[in-house]
Amino acid sequence: MLILRSVIGVAAMTWCAAMLPRAEAVAGEEPRIVEVPSGDVRLKAYLWTPAGRGPFPAVVFNHGRSDRPQQYNPRQTITAAAQIVGPIFARHGYVLLFPFRHGEGLSSAAGPFIGDQLGLEESTNGIEARRRLQIALLTTSHLDDATAALKVVRRLPRVDPNRIAVLGHSFGGNLALLEAARDPSLRAVVTFGAAAGSWESSEALRSLLIAAVGEIAAPVMLVHALNDYSVAPGRALCAELMRLSKSCLLKIYPPVGQSGSEGHNFLFADTGSWEADVFQFLEQSLRR
Repeated sequence: MLILRSVIGVAAMTWCAAMLPRAEAVAGEEPRIVEVPSGDVRLKAYLWTPAGRGPFPAVVFNHGRSDRPQQYNPRQTITAAAQIVGPIFARHGYVLLFPFRHGEGLSSAAGPFIGDQLGLEESTNGIEARRRLQIALLTTSHLDDATAALKVVRRLPRVDPNRIAVLGHSFGGNLALLEAARDPSLRAVVTFGAAAGSWESSEALRSLLIAAVGEIAAPVMLVHALNDYSVAPGRALCAELMRLSKSCLLKIYPPVGQSGSEGHNFLFADTGSWEADVFQFLEQSLRR
């Protein structure tokens, strides 16, 4: 049985940076572009690797559903968002693979863009049809892309295949939970704003993710800003993990910005708020 760990409420504790292990020097801030075979398509991904021989623990980052193929949120392109988080992980001694799923970012030519697919479905068949399609894409082609990225990172020469975590934002947080439910070898799961935009309106998504956390063996960290679209997913999923005596850490940070969108994207806008906590969690989960 996994050890029960849960923190619920607004995060008030700040870990002292001096408590974290010193990260190795980073070879460079610029990522390499690598290929991720996913079925019949070839996706592109950014890869950050710390300096040194390794082997290093690794994190696969599942991005959210973009506003447009190249625009991740109102403030950033998807490639710019990637380049905010990648160097942070490398500085802490982690390989980070940031795959662009088909239709988005560097993989925009590798398949249809999910936003176009959902928009067309809604205009043709209505909002409920759009919600059904989003669940279908989450559990098929986009999950296939995410799983393909895990296969790639495990084969990288300086990665320790026994110390792999998944991290996801928004729609990508949903993917991270589904990946971990399928793959018991993963050592940790971190989500930012998972299901925050769809939790209240989609019973199917709620049921899917509650079932998924019941299958996860790894410790799970669920993160929101208080002004996220909703913090209900983090609370409900952590409650389910607690009910099952599984390891869960829920962090709800103070509001960031003035809107739900700003709160939802605080991962990129306010890295200093979460950095120490996330790496403390990863240290405990991956380096032991």
